Amino acid sequence: MPRRLSSAEVAWILTDHSFVFVSQKGSHQKFRDASGHTVIVPASRREIPVGTIISIMKQSGLNRELFR
Repeated sequence: MPRRLSSAEVAWILTDHSFVFVSQKGSHQKFRDASGHTVIVPASRREIPVGTIISIMKQSGLNRELFR
C-alpha cells in the first residue's frame, strides 16, 4: 500500500518523471506527459488520502514503487 504523500511530493514525483504542469483550476492541478497521460492532483494538501494516491498512480501509468 502506498504511504500518504503531500501534494508537493506528488507534484515532484510527476515532474521528475516527465510530467508537465498544465493548469490549475480551483484546488486541483493538472499534469500531462508526452504520451497523453493526464493526472489531476489536489493542490495544497498536507496529506492526500490513500485512495486518491492509488487513483493518481493509475492515471499516471508510473510504477507503484515511486509512490512509497
